[in-house]
Amino acid sequence: MINAAPAGVGKVPTRDKAELRRPLVPKLVVATGFLVMAMSFMVNAMDRQVFAPLLPTIRAEYGFTLPEGGLLATGFTLGMALAGLPAGYLVDRFSRKTVLVVSIVIYSLGTLATPLASGWVDMSAYRIFSGFGEGMQAAALFAAVGAYFDHRRGLALGGIGVAFGFGVFLGPLIGVRLATSYDTWRAPFVVFGLCGLTVALIAAFSVSRRMTERAVETTVSTATFDYMPASPYNRNSIALAISSAVGGVVLYGFLGLYPTFLVNQLHFTTGQSALALSFVGVGGAAGLLGGWLGDRVDQRNLLIGSHLVLSVLGILIYQVQGTLVWQCVFAFLMGVFGTGFVFPNSNSAMQRAVRPHQVGRGAGLFITSYYVTAAFSGLLFAASVAGFGWRLAGLWQVTALPLVAVLALAFVRTAQFNNAVGQASH
Repeated sequence: MINAAPAGVGKVPTRDKAELRRPLVPKLVVATGFLVMAMSFMVNAMDRQVFAPLLPTIRAEYGFTLPEGGLLATGFTLGMALAGLPAGYLVDRFSRKTVLVVSIVIYSLGTLATPLASGWVDMSAYRIFSGFGEGMQAAALFAAVGAYFDHRRGLALGGIGVAFGFGVFLGPLIGVRLATSYDTWRAPFVVFGLCGLTVALIAAFSVSRRMTERAVETTVSTATFDYMPASPYNRNSIALAISSAVGGVVLYGFLGLYPTFLVNQLHFTTGQSALALSFVGVGGAAGLLGGWLGDRVDQRNLLIGSHLVLSVLGILIYQVQGTLVWQCVFAFLMGVFGTGFVFPNSNSAMQRAVRPHQVGRGAGLFITSYYVTAAFSGLLFAASVAGFGWRLAGLWQVTALPLVAVLALAFVRTAQFNNAVGQASH
């Protein structure tokens, strides 16, 4: 049954109606703000992905075990998960731009601190601190973009996903080259950290609050959302949170140890493993297509199909174990369906599963659910590898788990999404 809302709860907030009377933001201001926010998310991705290809070198210097290294590779997402819900609350009540700029500074300082680590404990702390900033940034960024482009939310978030994909592509390649050029794995962390601080400064002066603070518009100013549950934590959002949690553990378990798998199991060089990993970022450019489709077809069915493809790719990567060329193809497809389809559509669907004035909490729930499992995905994968080998570990974590997401998505009802009224009117 659809939960009945108290009188007046489902109506468009006064703040939303006021927004409809405001003049349109100039296109140049919107384009500039969107590009700068996308660039900040690209640097975010570069920060995340530079660690994995350098992990064999870092492990050798510090003497970390494979499970310790796996936890370091994905443990930063614990900080993102911790930031998700409180950041979602903050961006619903305070300036999204302020949260955005401060968060970029936080994760950049965490990146700069990583090379200073003396052991596993403080390196973990720096990684989690960096992840906390990245989680804050993601909540503010997703809420700002999702609210401003609410009628094309999937496409807009897909564009942000493309920027993330570029970061995934560039991070390993530039990071390994910097480490080789300066003969130290610490060099890329310094360079990327400084780039982040520069982007924060640019965002402070070039991103307009007229864009970031925009409330969600509605097709009809008198529209109500009484057909939706009043709570942001409802059947749809919880089912989507479960599928997002699975998506996080599958994709980040793969990303965190994929270079190690290629080096240790398939005997690729560090450069070859970085090249294969970078193709995940190339595939992420499909975010525009994935987001565009998410605005036009049933998102539940699109997500179910994408998770099934990830399951098949797990078989190809860890069971077939192809050559470098084939691994690049498989990695590309992981990027297409993992970062190009599952990520933006899980994100936008979560925002559509809550009422318009709750999009910040929707974005925060997505970040927490997606990254809380991702935080331990590297440790889980490494422990499985140690106990069962790469083939069985891949079969369990990358092939079987997506089927759990498919089961959760079966409970989603898109007729209760906040864009259902707008779609019905077309």
